[in-house]
Amino acid sequence: MDMTPDLSGRLALVTGASRGIGREIALQMAGLGAHVIAVARTAGALEELDDDIRAKGGQATLVPLDLTDFDGIDRLGGAINDRWGKLDILVANAAILGPISPIGHVQAKAFEQVMTINVTATWRMIRTTDPLLRKSDAGRAILMSSGVARNHRAFWGPYSASKAAVEALAGTWAAEAVNSPLRVNSVEPGATRTRMRAQAMPGENPETLPSAEDVAAKIVPLAGPDITETGKLWKVRTLEWCD
Repeated sequence: MDMTPDLSGRLALVTGASRGIGREIALQMAGLGAHVIAVARTAGALEELDDDIRAKGGQATLVPLDLTDFDGIDRLGGAINDRWGKLDILVANAAILGPISPIGHVQAKAFEQVMTINVTATWRMIRTTDPLLRKSDAGRAILMSSGVARNHRAFWGPYSASKAAVEALAGTWAAEAVNSPLRVNSVEPGATRTRMRAQAMPGENPETLPSAEDVAAKIVPLAGPDITETGKLWKVRTLEWCD
């Protein structure tokens, strides 16, 4: 796999683009020539991202959007179609951790919030971008998963279940698109020096973890037109594909 793909002229939509891995993916894709549609809740953080992208000679379109606004997701797909007529890359990165708690103690509202943002919003994004990605000569979809989707950890029930669902969505989508140029894969980034990781593991020394920049550099190549794998999981820590 080409670790520095040429994304010149490609159009990439990145959710959760205001911080962490999503922000670094947006920055790096823009640096490789993509026009990045950066989606996040916080307008101020998106503007800071835009400044950094412009400083590197890149281009971005900012979309302040709460992913619980499902009608807003649908409108985004329509707006992309009207302006560009297609989409080349989707990175569905936005997610929340939710409560770290015994599964029987999780409040219904908290569980539903995790599922709404991590699963339902991801499905809505798939639904609105699928026809656009199929118009690309080499559509690429990257859905962010987690090690706990498969290796279950006590007290991580809502997040674990949500990421298992995301992997199921990715696999199903890949199977449906197998006879098209669209390639769909999940990513397991591994423990990364991010705000979410610090929230989950407050006693952990963040300096022992790889940076979001380093992790993003190993994910961005999955957006390259030369990628042939689909319906698989990319493990960043080991740089290997898993079925």
